[in-house]
Order: sequence, then C-alpha cells, then structure tokens
Amino acid sequence: MPPRPEMPSSALLGLLQALEDAAISVWLDGGWGVDALVGAETRPHSDVDIIVRVADAQRVQDVLGRRGLAVQRGVPPNSFVLADGRGLEVDVHAVAFDEHGNGVYRMEDGKDWTYPAEGFSGRGTVDGRRVRCLTPTAQVLCHAHGYVPAQKDFQDMHLLRQRFGVELPPHLQRKPAT
Repeated sequence: MPPRPEMPSSALLGLLQALEDAAISVWLDGGWGVDALVGAETRPHSDVDIIVRVADAQRVQDVLGRRGLAVQRGVPPNSFVLADGRGLEVDVHAVAFDEHGNGVYRMEDGKDWTYPAEGFSGRGTVDGRRVRCLTPTAQVLCHAHGYVPAQKDFQDMHLLRQRFGVELPPHLQRKPAT
C-alpha cells in the first residue's frame, strides 16, 4: 500500500478559512488538534479530524465540495470522511449539543459517544493562526476509547503529558519510539 499524502498546514488553514467564511464552527481533534495545542507541527498528518455541529454537516459538505471534496466513507450527517481523490481527507465528527453543552457523536457503529462540554474550550495555533480545538484532557479521553492506538497516537499523548501534565490511562503511557 503506498504511503498516504501529507496534509500541509496551508491546506488545513485553507479548509478552516472556507468553513469560517461560511460561519461554521469547527474544533480540531486528533493529530492536528494536538499540534494546535502545542503550537507546532510535530509530525506529518495525512488528514484532519474535525468536530462540527450535526446541523452544519450538510453545509460542511457543500463548502468543502466546492473545494473538490466528496463523501468517501461513512454516512452523513454524523460520521463521514470527505476526500478529494488526491489525498486530502477530512474526517468529520458531527455532534448534537445537549442541554449541558456536551457533544453527542453518533459513531459509524451506531453507538453514541459524548464529548464533555469542557472539552470544547481548547484553543491552539496552526502556523500562528488561533484555532479551536479540543482541550488536552478531551484529546486524551478521545484517544483512550474506541480503537487501538497507533505509534503516532502514543507520540501525541506523550506530548500532551509533557506539555500539559495530562494524566494518561495505562494503555497510553507507552513511551513513543524515536
């Protein structure tokens, strides 16, 4: 299998600007979310994970569709991946906010997962631009459930522990390879 192309920060910022211009709130999750929190690109990224409101999912598809991205996997409006066929991928996690501000996310398997309300208060930077992202604690929570962590996930969690002192569950404490 050939390596996946990288998503440079300039491509990410272009996508975020297009969504911002359409008045769509976006929070970074995953690798780019971690890098935004630490304020530097620490590793190559093959995609970006974003959180948006379920109510904005169709608008996200429309806005990014004008940039050549279309649904590649998943089923909108909840959990889906947009791609342009040249390697640019956006993994969309759409949430419905409950009365407490928690973001309820319907996963591909039909189960609900809840992002805690306080997790949406994260702020970071990508190439000097302020962006919304999940907090360090919410990032760890997301990485602690639902999938087997890859080496890049251990690296990301190690960065969050080093930079922010976030406690890691035992299965995420393995030291990343250098």
